[in-house]
Amino acid sequence: MKIIVLNCGSSSIKYQLFEMPSADVLAKGLVEKIGLKGSVIKHKRNDGVELKLEGEILDHQAGIEYVLGILISEKYGSIKSLDEIDAFGHRVVHGGELFKKSVYISDDVIEALVDCIDLAPLHNPPNLEGVYSIKKLLPEVPQVAVFDTAFHQTMPEKSFLYGIPYSIYEKHRVRRYGFHGSSHRFVSLRAAEILGKNIEDLRIISCHLGNGASLCAIKNGRSLDTSMGMTPIEGLMMGTRCGDIDAGALLHIINSEEMDAATANTLINKHSGVLGISGVSSDMRDVENAAAEGNKRAQLALDMYYYRIKKYIGAYAAAMGGVDVIIFTGGVGENDVSGREIIMEGFEYMGINFSKEANHGKRGKEVIISSPDSKVIVMVVPTNEELVIAQDTLDIVSSLKK
Repeated sequence: MKIIVLNCGSSSIKYQLFEMPSADVLAKGLVEKIGLKGSVIKHKRNDGVELKLEGEILDHQAGIEYVLGILISEKYGSIKSLDEIDAFGHRVVHGGELFKKSVYISDDVIEALVDCIDLAPLHNPPNLEGVYSIKKLLPEVPQVAVFDTAFHQTMPEKSFLYGIPYSIYEKHRVRRYGFHGSSHRFVSLRAAEILGKNIEDLRIISCHLGNGASLCAIKNGRSLDTSMGMTPIEGLMMGTRCGDIDAGALLHIINSEEMDAATANTLINKHSGVLGISGVSSDMRDVENAAAEGNKRAQLALDMYYYRIKKYIGAYAAAMGGVDVIIFTGGVGENDVSGREIIMEGFEYMGINFSKEANHGKRGKEVIISSPDSKVIVMVVPTNEELVIAQDTLDIVSSLKK
């Protein structure tokens, strides 16, 4: 079965063409600057053939039309006809409380997704643009929605509620939802598989560290708690997001700087975090280089970044009554060798015996980085959210045919 996975952002489309169930990636690419000057498509086939196409792409439908044209082209394509496409899987950021798992996209589901726009006004509309585009271009091809939030719908009320009047939660559904759910689900299942253990017997802390970052406490295969909240701002300090902040402090900033809500939102989303503290970059590699050259603010940004991760690991170990496995994943988690060592320093009291030798030079590979005698297994597991989407799409579409 050939499945196209789409991840539509406000001005971009990431895509992969999978052959399932073998999970072979036949082609993948990125459409950038949709509706802006300098639109470009970067496409790569599994045999290494590449294409860079520049031109005007006015909207997501036009971008998808270009992608489909490339996929069936004689020179750069991977399929001969659009009839070979069996299904589309969409990454949808926010499913609210309505969706606890991936779903076939019906007209009723589309209506429900529209109702979720208030919860993710920046993300869900472009996600829906992808759905609308396929519905118009290839109406007979089934579509599946896979939600960032669904995995965390197992959290109990004590984890997801905020200490605000309960009536506000009932009226506006203000609560913790969490994100990176597909990633946390994938790496926890993969870790259990690597270790030859039943995930229902494990207490796992999954550390998805990238420009956006979150931790998840996974007990018996279910999300017990996660660091991101109603929005992706809460929790860890990230590339450009502030993470945890006193709501009163934010109100003070708004009043002192005479900001409106939109400006405050930009401040905590785009100009804070590692970028805001370091004044250098949101890219950890640039900040690490600056710190090595003696930039004190860059070093402070690193110290804050690692400290908050360490703090959440301790909190989630307490919440689960212990921890059996700690996983590092995401662009930073998989590749920041020195960062993993700094984060794990000082956890000996929990029975963690981190191995600097096993960790040394390990980037983007599945590897155990704790010593054999460690009571807690620490490991790196590269994430694959696109594969999760393709697998869920395969399962749901296959069930429709039965």
